[in-house]
Amino acid sequence: MSGLNLIPTEKIIERLQYENPWWVSKQIPETYGSMSRRLYFDLFYPFVVEKDVRRALVLMGPRRVGKTVMLFHSIQHLLEEAVNPQQIFFVGIDNPIYVNLSLEEILNLCKKSQNLSKLTDCYVFFDEIQYLKDWERHLKVLVDSYPGTKFIVSGSAAAALKWHSTESGAGRFTDFMLPPLTFQEYIHLKKLNHLIYNGNIDYGDKSVPYCHTHDIKVLNKEFVNYLNFGGYPEVVLSEKIQSDMSRYVKNDIVDKVLLRDLPSLYGIKDVQELNRFFTYIAYNTGNEFSYERMAKESGIQKDTLKKYLEYLEAAFLIKVLNKIDVSAKRLKRVTSFKVYLTNPSLRTALFSPITETDSEMGNMVETAVLSQWMHREKLDLTYARWKEGRNEGEVDLVLVDNKRYKPVWGVEIKWSNRYFEKPLELKSLITFCKSNDFQNALVTSIDQTGVKKIDDLKFSFVPASVYSYNIGEITLKMKSAI
Repeated sequence: MSGLNLIPTEKIIERLQYENPWWVSKQIPETYGSMSRRLYFDLFYPFVVEKDVRRALVLMGPRRVGKTVMLFHSIQHLLEEAVNPQQIFFVGIDNPIYVNLSLEEILNLCKKSQNLSKLTDCYVFFDEIQYLKDWERHLKVLVDSYPGTKFIVSGSAAAALKWHSTESGAGRFTDFMLPPLTFQEYIHLKKLNHLIYNGNIDYGDKSVPYCHTHDIKVLNKEFVNYLNFGGYPEVVLSEKIQSDMSRYVKNDIVDKVLLRDLPSLYGIKDVQELNRFFTYIAYNTGNEFSYERMAKESGIQKDTLKKYLEYLEAAFLIKVLNKIDVSAKRLKRVTSFKVYLTNPSLRTALFSPITETDSEMGNMVETAVLSQWMHREKLDLTYARWKEGRNEGEVDLVLVDNKRYKPVWGVEIKWSNRYFEKPLELKSLITFCKSNDFQNALVTSIDQTGVKKIDDLKFSFVPASVYSYNIGEITLKMKSAI
């Protein structure tokens, strides 16, 4: 075996035994066993046990959103369903002990460690698969060679995983995207479900099922906490990490992605420039940019900027939102666009926590709302901005129907109660609704709920925290129904 002369076989088998304690104890490590399951677990697990289709399951997502924990929770569930512990294998590919081994060689050592002659009905988990060169080619071979075995792999270098798994694994891989925590999952993880009850909301002429809160003050306090710390399960549950966010998140997420993953994937030479650019974007999350302005403010050439934006989006660190005009026409030349962090707490990690009266709160709330919508991968979300003579305006979030090139709805994201008292000041939204024959739209507030009528328009007001919770709740229901 290549590389085995460097590390004795028995040492590697010892490592495998350490990583797979259930072979003896029939239980996963307590660290993982005591953690709450993410709500996305119920969507993920059916793919783990799906044997009818001969495919590997690829769990993708940004760093630190709980992928490894999800794998261990899957193993726990398999054990609960009486799967033989000796037929479940977990291998952390990022451990240097496996560095010279192919997946097949690791698999043979798994067999050897359990004295198995074949791997039928086994579950094999490879964590952090991106550390193996050409992993997708190796994995495809395994899927073809071991028809009775289910392979589940995870990886953080999202750009590489997404690109490779679609390129090379056609028909052999099932991709599952695990995004940062939604606000709904945050409430669930913190065991605060008692704050929420099922009710309805008036939207236009309809009464639509909608979750409300018994205590908007407490929910808003949690929402601000979510903005600062809420994207990462470990951070949510640890005050120790919250007190040192910059070290935990910056070192572990930002630095590893910006200084290691992306440069190695794309051959980026000036790593510090990329780091500086990301910091600049993070500080300005939710703002509108143009390439001209970006180039001027960051001192980076336009062509390089375009590439950086592409890389950062592929790594799930940012989301670029394109613009339409008042009549929802796409602009032929993309001159300006908005850039959001995919996770508002990244900003806290780089700078400092915000309070609900800070001036950045508006942009952070917008970032949070957008990050809830990102869990629905196929939506064409845009924002509207226009200037025609004296008529200019902006609507924060617009969903466009791609087939008919028509807007479906518009939402104005505010962290203010002012517009509930003075809805006539929502001039841009009024103009946009009238231009597109909308009878209604949604506006967020701090803590006001209700409907305001302006001419023949009806604006439904909902607190931003309640709105964010509902996007997550509805998304999960939709995904569960598929």
